Parts: sequence; C-alpha cells; structure tokens
Amino acid sequence: MSDESSFKTQANAVLEAWASVVDAIEDETGIEAELSDGVLSIVHPDRRTIILNRHLPSRQLWLSAPVSGAAHYARDAEGRWRSTRGPEELATVLAAELTALAGRPIAPPA
Repeated sequence: MSDESSFKTQANAVLEAWASVVDAIEDETGIEAELSDGVLSIVHPDRRTIILNRHLPSRQLWLSAPVSGAAHYARDAEGRWRSTRGPEELATVLAAELTALAGRPIAPPA
C-alpha cells in the first residue's frame, strides 16, 4: 500500500468514526454530521460548525472548531493523531469540542 493510500485509509477511518459518534447523538442534540470526499462537517442547529478534513499533501488531518480554533494533526509513532504544534491529541480536542456543542460529555470513538 502506498503512503498516499495508507494515509487515506487511516484518515477515512478517523473521519468515519467521528461521523458515527455524531450520528449517535443527532436525535438528542440536533447536531448533524456530513462526510463527503475527506471532509467531515459537524453542524449544530445554531450554526456553530466543526470541520475536520484530510490534507493529502501534508498527510495531516486539519481541524477548524469554535472553541479551539484551527489546528493540524499528524500521526505519531504510536498511531495517535497529535497536534503539529503541541502534545494535544485530536481525539481529546474533538471530544471537548463536541461536548461544548452538545452540552453534555461526548467520548471519543473507541
């Protein structure tokens, strides 16, 4: 499997897992997820929006969110998606963002 193909597979798995998390809380919270061509859009009824997308040239996942702002994440040696500017893990940051949108604790995908 090529680097590009491997990255797409890994990134798509992350995007699909988070889309499933949002789908599971949609009826309760009104938060919707749309996944299309490597871009996950998570939209609260009041229009606050989280965007998580794969960035193929850099082999990173890019996040734009209301609370934490914009950040880039790359896979580390353990396979975790970590910020390119600090120790933060994508799963932790995105769970906090969804918790803020939902008004209740949201756990990262297993």
